[in-house]
Amino acid sequence: MTDSDDGLQALLDERGIRKCIEGLARGEDRRDAAMISAAYWPDSVTDYGVFKGDFAAYLAWVVPGSPAIPCTQHVLGQSFIQLEGGTAKVETQVISYHRVDFGTAHHDTVVGGRYLDVLEKRGGKWAIASRTMLYDWYHDFGVANDFSAGVMGLPFSAEYFSGRAHGDFSETFFARG
Repeated sequence: MTDSDDGLQALLDERGIRKCIEGLARGEDRRDAAMISAAYWPDSVTDYGVFKGDFAAYLAWVVPGSPAIPCTQHVLGQSFIQLEGGTAKVETQVISYHRVDFGTAHHDTVVGGRYLDVLEKRGGKWAIASRTMLYDWYHDFGVANDFSAGVMGLPFSAEYFSGRAHGDFSETFFARG
C-alpha cells in the first residue's frame, strides 16, 4: 500500500467514525433504538457519570427515555481522532440541551462536555466499543418558555415548526424521494 493509499484510508476511516458519532446524536435526540444500536457494538460499555452500564442497559435507559426529559438536542463540535489500526480513540466536543420536568415546571438546561470514545472497526464498520462523558459545564436557564405556537412573538404557520414537540418533520423531509 502506498502513502497516498494510507492517507485515503485514514480519511475514509475518519469519515466513518464521524458518521457513527453523528448518527448516534441524531438517534438519541429522537430516541430511535435502531439508530442508536447502529452506533454501538452490542458488547460496548457506557459511563455518563449519572449512568454506567452495558449496551442493553444503556439502550433501555435512553429509549424510550425519561418522561421527565421530553426534548433533547445534541450539538457536536470538533472530534480529535487518533487512529490505531482497527481502533480509534476519539474526543468529541458536545453541547446538549435538555428540557427537564422538575415536577413543578419544565426547565431549559444545557450541558457542555466531551465524549471520550473508543471505536472499533469490525467487518468494515466503525462503532463505539466504549464511551465516557466528561462534563465541563452545566447551566439551568430556569422555567422554560412555551414556544409551541411560535417564536419571538410571531405565530407558526404549521405545528411541525416546533421541532420534535409535534412529531419530527425531518423524518418526513428525509423520507422524500
